[in-house]
This record gives sequence, C-alpha cells and structure tokens, in this order.
Amino acid sequence: MATIIDSEFPATEPIPTISTRPRWRDTFSSLAIRNYRLYVFSQVVSNTTVWMQRIAIDWLVLELTGNVALVGVVVALQFSPILFFGAWGGVIADRYSKRRLLITVQSIVAVLCAALAALTITGVVSVWHVFVIAFVLGMASAVDGPARAAFVTEMVGNAHVRNAISVNASIFHLGGLVGPALSGLLIVAVGSGWSIGINAVATVMVVCALAAMRASELRPAPRSRRSGGQIRQALRYAASKPPILWSLVTLSFVSTFGMSLPVLLTGMANDVYETGATGYGLYNSLAAVGALTGAVLSTRRTTLRLRGIVLGAIVFGLVTTVAGFAPSVGVFFVALVGIGLTRLLFATSAESMTQLSSNVGIRGRVMSLYIMVLLGGQAIGGPVMGWIAETWGAQTGFAVAGIVPTIAGIVIAVILARSGQLKLRVDLWSAGPPISIVKRAVRRRPADARPRRGRGPRGRGARETGPRETGQRENGSHESDPRVRDSRR
Repeated sequence: MATIIDSEFPATEPIPTISTRPRWRDTFSSLAIRNYRLYVFSQVVSNTTVWMQRIAIDWLVLELTGNVALVGVVVALQFSPILFFGAWGGVIADRYSKRRLLITVQSIVAVLCAALAALTITGVVSVWHVFVIAFVLGMASAVDGPARAAFVTEMVGNAHVRNAISVNASIFHLGGLVGPALSGLLIVAVGSGWSIGINAVATVMVVCALAAMRASELRPAPRSRRSGGQIRQALRYAASKPPILWSLVTLSFVSTFGMSLPVLLTGMANDVYETGATGYGLYNSLAAVGALTGAVLSTRRTTLRLRGIVLGAIVFGLVTTVAGFAPSVGVFFVALVGIGLTRLLFATSAESMTQLSSNVGIRGRVMSLYIMVLLGGQAIGGPVMGWIAETWGAQTGFAVAGIVPTIAGIVIAVILARSGQLKLRVDLWSAGPPISIVKRAVRRRPADARPRRGRGPRGRGARETGPRETGQRENGSHESDPRVRDSRR
C-alpha cells in the first residue's frame, strides 16, 4: 500500500487513552468547553429539525404523487450530491476556515428552507420545486458535512476529542431518529410545510451560535496547500490504514441497505399496518428511544476496536431482519427500539474509528469519504429500498435491509480473522468468557530446516524490519493505544 510522507501532514498530539470507565458526571465532559456547548446546543436543535424537514419532504412527495418509489427519488436527490461531490467538499474543508465555511453554507440553507416552506404552506408547491430544492440542499451538505466533522477537533482539542466525537455522532444519529417522530406528529397537526419552516429557523440558530464562538479559544488545524491529486492522496491514505478502510467498507453495506428507515416506515404505516402519519410518528419515536439509550452508552465506551464495529453491523442487521419478519405489531415495536440502539452504537463507533485513525492535516478529506459512504449509500439505497417496498412490500424491504448487512458483516469478520490469524474459541467450562477471539496457533519450521532454494538467504517470506515493526508510527497516529491497535485484527 502507498504510504503518506510524514512531512506533508503536521503531527497531532497523542490521542488520550481511556483506561477506566468515565464517571457518570464525566459522561459529557467535552461540554465543559464553551464553544462546544454553543455548538452542541445548536446542533441538538438543528439535527432534529433537519430530519424533520427530510421526513416532511418525503411525506410531501408521497401526498403529491402517491408513489413510494418517488419518495426514494427525493431521498436520492438529497444525498446524491454528497456521493459525487463529497470528496471536493473535503478538499475545501482542509483548505479554508471551517468556521467561515459553516456560517456561509448554513446561511444559504436557511434561505432555501424558508423558500420551500413558503411554497408548501401557501399550497402552490409542485413536485419539481421539491426536487430542485432537495438537490441544492444536497450540494450544500457536500461541503457542510466534512467541515463540520473536522471542526470538532478545533473546538475541543485532543484532550476531549474522543468524547466530543461520540457526542457529535450521537447528536447526528439521534436527530435522525427523533426528528422523524416529531415530524410525523407535526404533519398530522398542521402539515408538512411547518416542519420545513421550523428547520429554517433552526438553521439561523446555528449561524448565530457559530458567530458567537470565541475565535481565540479555537485550535485551527493547519490548512492544506493548494495542489493537484489531493483526492487521490486521501484515497491512498484511507486504503493504507485498515481501521479506516474496513470501517468504510462495513459502513457502505449498512448505509446503503440498512439506513433507509424513513422510506420503509412510510410503507409500513401506509400499507402494512395502515396507521397513517400518526403511526409513522410512533414508529420513529420507538426507534428514538433506542437511539437515546445508544447515545448514552456510546459516550461511556472505553475501547474502540474494528471487531466491535463489524459485530455491531451484524447485530444491527439481525435486529432489522426481525422487524421484517415480525409476526405481530408488538414484536415490530420492540425491534424498532433495537434498531435505534444498534444503529447508533454502530454509527458512532465507525465515525470515531475513522476520525481517530486519521491525521489532522488530512482529516477533512478522510471524513468526506466517510460522509460520502454514509449519505451517498443512502442516496443509492433510497430508490432501491423504495422500489423493493413498492414492488414486494415494506416487510420484504425490512428483511433485505437486515439480511444484506448481516451477511456482509460475517464475510468481513472472516476476512479480518484470516488476515489477523484469529479464530473463535468456545469454552463453556472455564471461568472466562464462553466465547472469545484468540490467536490461531502458527506452525513453526524446525530450527535445523534448510531454506528453500531461490528465496535468498532469509527466504521470500522473511519480514524486513522497518518503521512499523520497530514501533515507529506515522506522526499524528494514535496507534500506541493498545486497544486501537487491536482493531487491525
């Protein structure tokens, strides 16, 4: 694999190691920083209202057309710009002031949301209005997402970065589950337009919070030089680091097939249980309960391993599959809580692993790849899952959304186990855990065995000692942390 020259990227401070579980009062320790408190307060509101707007747009298209497949199309229009232009957004985030970028982008978003809300509330909205504005909002997200992800470190520094990443990711994914629930209730009460209008107001709040931050307390990352090949450089960097590479591969299956929950729930509410927008809001509320529990658990995590991310994808897939084959509405309700819990734990783990495994000088571009996979996968999965739900029913859609990530997670686990010389040990009689992952025994050649001809004095398979074997790691890496080093297995 290609490696990155250390001089191209400024060294980061060591990522702090968490050896004991945080006290309950330290669960949200990063909120002790004023700038981050302002950011979190605005994001709790904004992320919730963003998802309120997305669900309102989905339901609005369903009301205007009566076609679930077109709901998938509008989802694709919101997320496809990130898939195609997200990498350029990462380049911009690494090159310019992230705070100024966020203020500019959020100001544009506020104007667009206000325009769509006015069209909807006045009753003159058409489908093409929704499609155009959804696409432009997606273009704004292609720049906003990478800048927002990398801005976290600038606000809190390395001392609180792990906690802040977990809090930030929890806010995003919690908003993705709470927002639809609130939007469903609001749609029933006053219509879709007001959910969109509320998001416009919340976006103005974000701009005000960013403007109110103390610039002297920020820790700006060094900006990258203008040069060619910066996207290829980020791709080589991500491919050279297994924690980033396999986190993105696992996320691609989960985001494409397992994160189109709004599309599937519209079908469950409209066709399967026939509960309408009220039931739609209830379904999302149940998923939000699980997400809230997962948000708290994610901030108290002491270890971060790649095997945990892969296992999380498998568990998420199994729970989603149960929702598809649920024999009764009660089982379906329980499965929705499980979906919210497992999805948030998986997503926060994958994002934390990607951020903590990347150097600050290239983090914006690396996080753009993460966001491209996360939201771009939904851009692809939205129409696909909408077509499946429209053709074979929403329950079949849920089954597909769960089975594919489960199979993918199992295959990835096998690949990682073979490459890391690991195996699954089952021991029901000892005092230790009944199931554990251990090193596979390696057969050693006898000391007096003669080397084979044509392989040189040390043999073709001999390992050359280099920086990675002698403990010299890339500047800015956190690989001295034994728990993260275990993630390569």
